[in-house]
Amino acid sequence: MTNASVVPSAYLQGLTPAVPEWLNKGDNEWQMISGALVCMQSMPGLVIIYAGLVKKKWALNSAFMALFAFAAVMPCCVLWAYNMSFGEKLLPFWGKAGPAVSEDFLISQTILPSTQYKNITSAATPLFPMATMVFFQYPFAAETVILLCGSVLGRMSFRAWMAFVPLWLTFSYTVSAFSVWGGGFLFQWGVMDYSGGYVVHVASGAAGYTAAYWVGPRSKEDREEFPPNNLLLALAGAGILWMGWTGFNGGDPFAANVDSSMAVINTHICTATSLLVWTCLDVIHFRKPSVIGAIQGMMTGLVCITPGAGLVQGWAALVMGIASGTIPWYTMTVLSKKLPLLQKVDDTLEIFQTHAVAGTLGGALTGLFAHPYLCSMFLTVPNSKGSFYGDDGGVQFWKQLVGAAFIIGWNVVATSIILNVIKLLIPLRMTDEDIKIGDDAVHGEEAYALQGQGRRDRTIQNGSCTVLIEEP
Repeated sequence: MTNASVVPSAYLQGLTPAVPEWLNKGDNEWQMISGALVCMQSMPGLVIIYAGLVKKKWALNSAFMALFAFAAVMPCCVLWAYNMSFGEKLLPFWGKAGPAVSEDFLISQTILPSTQYKNITSAATPLFPMATMVFFQYPFAAETVILLCGSVLGRMSFRAWMAFVPLWLTFSYTVSAFSVWGGGFLFQWGVMDYSGGYVVHVASGAAGYTAAYWVGPRSKEDREEFPPNNLLLALAGAGILWMGWTGFNGGDPFAANVDSSMAVINTHICTATSLLVWTCLDVIHFRKPSVIGAIQGMMTGLVCITPGAGLVQGWAALVMGIASGTIPWYTMTVLSKKLPLLQKVDDTLEIFQTHAVAGTLGGALTGLFAHPYLCSMFLTVPNSKGSFYGDDGGVQFWKQLVGAAFIIGWNVVATSIILNVIKLLIPLRMTDEDIKIGDDAVHGEEAYALQGQGRRDRTIQNGSCTVLIEEP
């Protein structure tokens, strides 16, 4: 190691210090921890939720589809997708593609592209490098794709999934992200999405439902009987997801500040309330408390609070929890059995209900309850506030609904086009034989290999001898 005391001072001149004057170590630390928490929501959180909630023969395939997406999003982000989401404007709803891998880019101070517009104010200037910002935004994109995946488990071809992930990230996710977060037209118009209720959840719910339509339903056998193979594993994943949401919402002020603390406490208020309400409704309606229902209620609470986590007061978070434990429960338990459209599409894990419905609900309630003072702490259009605080004619509430409609519409169209293009080259579905067998047919592996079960014999040629190999 070189002794710093003998390095010529002339050599040190012009070098960027590791701790520049603009860097706030506390903010940088919190942002990186928040990014790590969001990463843990997907890997291992959603990976093991999917592994536990699906039928035994699909445990490995479901987990691997999530794991593949988590890995595949990273190179796409740093090569082109980050700047399409948060870079210079190409179109009112899209940023210019470009790499985010150079030293000059990554070690410079973070610049929020939305602040370049005169009608946008930011209560906090990010005091950390672009490398931290890119890392923080990456798992949001990855989680969106993984959530979408939950709609097509149990029948989508893995090869088609490999092609779908980068294409959907490029032509769908980046549009939502730039429009709402990156300074695009919805952001400038004043649509509020604190941490991804629209960009992540409404988008994944709408796209997942669309993908389920084009890929087609599971086998008749799987649709009629699809018991979770390991609920304890699913509960463990749900716990990781819930705790990881501390960073998902708490990191979005881009500083370790008061608004970050509000976002964290509101997240847990809404989520706990939603889970309890959902469980109570299950007890009233089915006479039994459902563990799967509790996981769904937890999920809808997390999703519902996300658009307004740092923008609403604690009492509003409580109200949002009651709503997210009630309305999605009704649409999933009652309405889905009455509407032909909801019956026609096989959404494996009810992603549309838990994410599109709950995300739209959360966005609408944010339009009602967003507090003017809390809005002023966050990156926002000046004088932003919910309709509950006196805007004329409920303007903010209607803006939120229009914003949700754009996200839904774009994702339906883009997802349909992407899947039909892939279909020209790669079958979207597994073969009927593979669907019947599951993991072993698709991957040559199984999630649970019990001794004495699933033995396969194969032969290998060793010179003139044929050797029989018994495999577990």
